[in-house]
Amino acid sequence: MAKKKQFKAESKRLLDLMINSIYTHKEIFLRELVSNASDAIDKYYYESQGHADASQFEIRIEPNKEARTLTISDTGIGMSKEELEENLGTIAKSGSLAFKEEMKKKEENNNEDVDIIGQFGVGFYSAFMVAKDVRVVTKKAGSDEAYEWVSAGEDGYEITPCTKETNGTTIVLTLKEDTDEENYSKYLETYELKELIKKYSDYIRYPIKMNVETQKMKEGTEESEKPEYETVVEDQTLNSMVPLWKRQKSKITDEEYNQFYKDHFYDYQDPQKVIHFSVEGNTSFTALLYIPSHLPQGFYSQDYKKGLQLYCRGVFIMDHAEELLPDSLRFVKGLVDSQDLSLNISREMLQHDHQLKLIAGRIEKKVLNELGNMLAKDREAYEKFFEEFGVNLKFGVYNNYGMDKEKFQDLLLFYSSREKKYVTLSEYVSRMKEDQKDIYFVSGKDVELIDKMPVVQTLKNKEFEVLYLTDEVDEFVMQTLMNYKEKTFRNAAQGDLDLDSEEEKEALNKSKEENKDLLTFMKEALGDEVAEVKLSNKLTEDPVCLTAGEGISFEMEKVFANMPNQSPMPMKATRILEINPNHPIFETLKTLYTSDKDKVKEVAEVLYDQACLIEGFAIKDPIAYSKKICELLVK
Repeated sequence: MAKKKQFKAESKRLLDLMINSIYTHKEIFLRELVSNASDAIDKYYYESQGHADASQFEIRIEPNKEARTLTISDTGIGMSKEELEENLGTIAKSGSLAFKEEMKKKEENNNEDVDIIGQFGVGFYSAFMVAKDVRVVTKKAGSDEAYEWVSAGEDGYEITPCTKETNGTTIVLTLKEDTDEENYSKYLETYELKELIKKYSDYIRYPIKMNVETQKMKEGTEESEKPEYETVVEDQTLNSMVPLWKRQKSKITDEEYNQFYKDHFYDYQDPQKVIHFSVEGNTSFTALLYIPSHLPQGFYSQDYKKGLQLYCRGVFIMDHAEELLPDSLRFVKGLVDSQDLSLNISREMLQHDHQLKLIAGRIEKKVLNELGNMLAKDREAYEKFFEEFGVNLKFGVYNNYGMDKEKFQDLLLFYSSREKKYVTLSEYVSRMKEDQKDIYFVSGKDVELIDKMPVVQTLKNKEFEVLYLTDEVDEFVMQTLMNYKEKTFRNAAQGDLDLDSEEEKEALNKSKEENKDLLTFMKEALGDEVAEVKLSNKLTEDPVCLTAGEGISFEMEKVFANMPNQSPMPMKATRILEINPNHPIFETLKTLYTSDKDKVKEVAEVLYDQACLIEGFAIKDPIAYSKKICELLVK
């Protein structure tokens, strides 16, 4: 009987970490053992210089409920006694890593990528998370000798000679007994094993096979009223082996792309756009990305997880690699597969985030370029996309203090007063009036309400195009952009637009001087509600309007007011009541000022409330407002 050997002290500590700390989910053990089996076949293929019979390459899984064993076997290169001792006797001694380094040294392989997954030598020991003991039977290719390695974990291991007909390795796990916290028996269920293979190892390049019991109709009973069924055992291949993203794009149909998206990302609709590309370089990768045709469920909830699926050489690593997508592109679905990732010991995280940053940068650039192409070549499709996800692009403008605004500004759309549809900033600037310095915009709840605003009517009458901003984030965007192609963004509902001719300015100044006492009286009547009451040529048909002074705008005030945890002193825009000197109401005010100043006060209060309503503000006392209207009507 072979003498039991002990793991080295540091290896015993690492084994304890392997079982209790390193891996987040116990189900990972199957991924690790299958990946190791794939490595073993890779090594056999490379060492045979391609002369091995590839049809014999396979990985097999065999659950045995009665014995509580799970067996994973491969037809790979196998191990000698020395390799068993070296690779399994010393934890974190990776035969795969050593093999890859050796192959790289060989001159004939200098330009060939040796695609070996297991580079840490610890994945094998994940088996002890679910197994109370592990038996390994292995035979080195080209050798007549086979050996058995047996261990129950930290108490050490034994290596003894055994018999095995073919080269390769067979690992037999005797599963732990079930507890209240863990159901180890599920790893003996064929449906569970199939799910885990599909989840983690679907794209291992060699077939992963398992005998599966299925119900089939007995021959000769097909035509009967009560057909009979029997249980048969089928040898099924559990993995698809060749990932869709590794195939030539020219040979992938739209239907295949769309079905892959719906199957893997749980959507019932086809995506709006597919982006499939590869990058070669210091960090090489392939990306298969999708832009959904509608907002994902719960997109704006805290529970929504952004990120791409991450694979390393076809092996699934994580479901939501958040670092691969900026928040502005969080709507993108898809995956990234890279052979160059430096994974940590559990293969569940990355050791070097600079690799992710490189990949993320290329993905962002590619997605934005594709969106730009869509905008240029398929405007209808782009507008449909923008309706769903335009707010995210706007976030890209003002995020990071506007450092990335130039990436996004040409992808933005705003509703135009002239075109009655979405336009780009470039389109707006291209048709500006010759002497126009500013890009005019007005914010509001919706297009219809904005279109009726007095200041908008004035600008339209003067043949200026106005952009209608209906998203809460829009003014943040404009403040971040500040200008576009040397044209300054201007909130038309804030401050003096300086659109009057010299004659108009002269007439207005004369009227201001003649009526300064009336305007001062109205300001005093309204008190702190307004900072100023003044005459303005900004209005054409409307009697009054409310404009904001310097500082925050009315829409920004509303945004801040809707934010949670408001301070006792909320931020408010400065209110200026502007009066149309050419409206009949102003003539009435002038007459009343000489005969009934109390009536002027009432009219001023009504006009102010009307101006507030036009701007979408609630008035302080609706009942008093209603009474004043009635009193003015009957007098």
